[in-house]
Parts: sequence; structure tokens; C-alpha cells
Amino acid sequence: MSDQINTLEELSAVAGVEVIAEETISREPVRDELGRAYATGKRKDAVARVWIKPGSGKVVVNGKEMKAYFARPVLQMILRQPFTVAGVEDQFDVYATVKGGGLSGQAGAVKHGVSKALQLYDPALRGALKAAGFLTRDSRVVERKKFGRRKARRSFQFSKR
Repeated sequence: MSDQINTLEELSAVAGVEVIAEETISREPVRDELGRAYATGKRKDAVARVWIKPGSGKVVVNGKEMKAYFARPVLQMILRQPFTVAGVEDQFDVYATVKGGGLSGQAGAVKHGVSKALQLYDPALRGALKAAGFLTRDSRVVERKKFGRRKARRSFQFSKR
């Protein structure tokens, strides 16, 4: 076993093919002049603009505290998920503006925006957020109503006579 191939150059010489070494992509933090990271999150018809900066864990959505805007505990839990997965609870302040959709879609949009902003602020958190699926936009939207139907797929009630 003395003729073992050890490097990519030797492999390309033996195989007669050009081998391109994969470079590890080093991402750099993206922050504005105030030290904030910005991202846009989307879910259903809701669009959220999210800014995060180091702080005490205060979350403001459309000028209101998180507990006042998202009254249901489930929606508050959805907003906290990216921080728990990344292991940075109560280390960032969040300022978000949300438009469109209902409360559930808006909570999902803010979660998506927070996740994207966290990975822009600290690229080391990207792996955990991506593994949890928080960086992917949930593409499910409401299906349109079709003509000749009562809803998107529901037919009108059938009457034999």
C-alpha cells in the first residue's frame, strides 16, 4: 500500500480530472452603524421587519410589548424559539414592525426575521438555526378560490331534486 493517494493534487494527476477544493465560507457579521442586525421575515401574508441589538431581552412589536401584542402564550413561545435554539436568551433586544395576515402568521414572520437577523449578527449561530429549520421561509399560503366552487376545493351542496 505504498502507492496510496494523499492529496487532491495527486488524485487529479492520477484520475486526469481537475479537482476543485471546497473552501470553507467564512461569513462576516452584518451590522449597521448603530450595531443592529436587520432582516425581513415572512409567513403566509405577513411581512415582518426585524432589528436586533445586544440588550436585556426586550421585544417590541409595532410599538407594543410582546405580551401586549401577542397575548396568547403559544405566540410568545414561537417568538422565543430562535433564542432558545441559539442559546442566547435575554441577550438581544428586538424591535419589529409587522404588516398583513393574522396574529399566527405575524408571529411566524417575526420568528423568521429574528432567526435571519441572529445569523447575520453572529454567523456562528447559523448552524443551530438552520438545523432547526428557522432560516427557511414556510412557503405554505392560502389556496385561491376556484370558480364553480364554494371555497378553494369545497363544492356547493348537491341536490338530487
